[in-house]
Amino acid sequence: MCYGAHNYNMLGVILKGGILNRKKYNYISAFKFLIFIFTHHGMIMSIILKPQQNHLLAALAEDIQKSLFPHLKLVSLSLGEVLYESGDVMQNVYFPTDSIVSLLYVMEDGASAEISVVGNEGMIGIALLMGGESTSSRAIVQSAGYAYQMKRKQIKEEFNRHGQLMSLMLRYTQSLITQMAQTAVCNRHHSIDKQLCRWLLLSLDRLTTNQLCMTQELIANMLGVRREGVTEAAGKLQRLGVIEYSRGHITIIDRPRLEALCCECYAVVKKETDRLLNWDPSKIKQPTIHRSCAATEKCPVK
Repeated sequence: MCYGAHNYNMLGVILKGGILNRKKYNYISAFKFLIFIFTHHGMIMSIILKPQQNHLLAALAEDIQKSLFPHLKLVSLSLGEVLYESGDVMQNVYFPTDSIVSLLYVMEDGASAEISVVGNEGMIGIALLMGGESTSSRAIVQSAGYAYQMKRKQIKEEFNRHGQLMSLMLRYTQSLITQMAQTAVCNRHHSIDKQLCRWLLLSLDRLTTNQLCMTQELIANMLGVRREGVTEAAGKLQRLGVIEYSRGHITIIDRPRLEALCCECYAVVKKETDRLLNWDPSKIKQPTIHRSCAATEKCPVK
């Protein structure tokens, strides 16, 4: 029920507004239409989900998009799917459109903790562009949906060819480092209640709805805490009327209250991500060099 729920809601709208919204219901035509939908699902989703739904791809200049987009392939990501394991040589990068992927660090005893979350604002596989071929983390799908996949050779070629793409990816890497550092601080100094609020808000920012499909056990694995702690924290939020939780379905009812209950970590990550990914070099104030000082490049006037 969770997987692709938004897509099936969209299908319901199509049926209600189209085939089934007639004076005479033609159920045979409706059935044929459903068969077409499911057999051509990938083609239909490639029309609905454009690369520009990923913020990094949308931020590229048109000429760079024309160079890069032909190499993209729309792929379906299912809940719990592992995109790469710790130490694996990465073969692809992924630009999520409506899915969310968690980067986890897994200990020798099997315990794990989330170090960052990536959705439509970013890319999975940034290590390929930093000179490494693998990382010590695991990438696992936290919320099912779609992403645009690109082969390692092609993304490296495009990265080295286009200065704007390189600059954008470096800024994104900085935002990712900020999120990882803030997550470490939050996990060390803040309560499970605060951590859960931060996690919910970061996930919500990367979805088009106010609903998440996630069991308490999976959330506990992400946060690196006991399931009982998540159960208690979620129960508090539900009693306060902030969320509704039932059988793995979480609905955010009162986002302003959720933000008020959260620690400062969410705001720090969001502010820095917005600053870096909406960066405009023309807005940076350049130092003033007076004519009389131009020759020596030293100016006493600040």
